[in-house]
Amino acid sequence: MTKLSDTQALILSAAAQRPEHIALPLPASLRGGAAAKVVGAMLAKGLLDEVDADMRNGELVWRETGDGHGVTLIATDAGLAAIGIEPEDANSAPAGATNAPTKEPAPDTPTETEAAPKARTPREGTKQATMIAMLRAPDGATIDEIMAATGWQSHTVRGAMAGALKKKLGLEVTSEKVEDRGRVYRIA
Repeated sequence: MTKLSDTQALILSAAAQRPEHIALPLPASLRGGAAAKVVGAMLAKGLLDEVDADMRNGELVWRETGDGHGVTLIATDAGLAAIGIEPEDANSAPAGATNAPTKEPAPDTPTETEAAPKARTPREGTKQATMIAMLRAPDGATIDEIMAATGWQSHTVRGAMAGALKKKLGLEVTSEKVEDRGRVYRIA
């Protein structure tokens, strides 16, 4: 399944509700270069497609082609499938269609009821990996010891423990006060 940013999902959801799945107008917060970057990525992934705009009927234009014609954006079948909407003409799609979703998910694709497992693992040789190794040691590590090993400041060490280790990697970091050492942190 295609991984979408919040902005991409918002664009596709709005397009799914419009006639002919027109993706314009884009969210008001998305302007200029940011809009071009998001739309460019969606075009490259096949989530959106550029089609001739009917400017006589007031259809919104994404860009002008230079010969007096405009181009608008529509959500493709692949774009709709990425947000969980089966295209209306999925049953009548030709056998060789590239953007028609399959009926059965691929064996390694998580289903809606099955959450995708977290696949984040720290890279070897990084400061984060050094911190994890120190916290997994039987004696654990203090903030000062981690600061000395990584070159980080104390607020960075605390932030890495709370953010990267606990939230992103799902590791349980415990702490206890040890006499002559201060507060010692460990990965349970």
